[in-house]
Amino acid sequence: MKIRFFGGIVILIVSFTLMGCGYTTRSIVGNKFRTIYIAPFANKIDITREVDAASKYKIYKPMLEADITKAIANKFLFDGNLKPTEENMADLVLRGELIEFRRDPLRYTEDDDVEEYRINLVVNLVLWDRHQDKLVWEERRFVGDTTYFVTGTAAKSEDIAIREALDDLARRVVERTVETW
Repeated sequence: MKIRFFGGIVILIVSFTLMGCGYTTRSIVGNKFRTIYIAPFANKIDITREVDAASKYKIYKPMLEADITKAIANKFLFDGNLKPTEENMADLVLRGELIEFRRDPLRYTEDDDVEEYRINLVVNLVLWDRHQDKLVWEERRFVGDTTYFVTGTAAKSEDIAIREALDDLARRVVERTVETW
């Protein structure tokens, strides 16, 4: 009798646990959209613009716009909801432009040397439904970022931090494209 009682309780607990687990996000792509074309990102960083108190100078990393395009395409492949393809075969077209690359100091040592930086990749994005020729969504000043230390045991190179910021931006773009909350 005791074994049956405890067995029933275990089955009940497992059932309730499995039924009530987690949350979900819905995909907006559904059956309507299966492919996406990621247009090569344009570099719109104006390094010739006059300086002001907020931005002393503009930073530019060569070919960063190409790295953004590649990171986003790879993240769509990894996600699997939309397959990157040629423009003439795509259901959706993603166009973007890199408008800012920032490296801001966050923390200083006692000697006033920078100890930690934040990298921001700022882009403008537009997603088009190619078949209906209509705007699906548009995002201005969409950001991917990361922080990194330049000293101590957690120190990393700027190149590694840029790769992390690219990955963060690509993840956010894919989430913005395929998920609705």
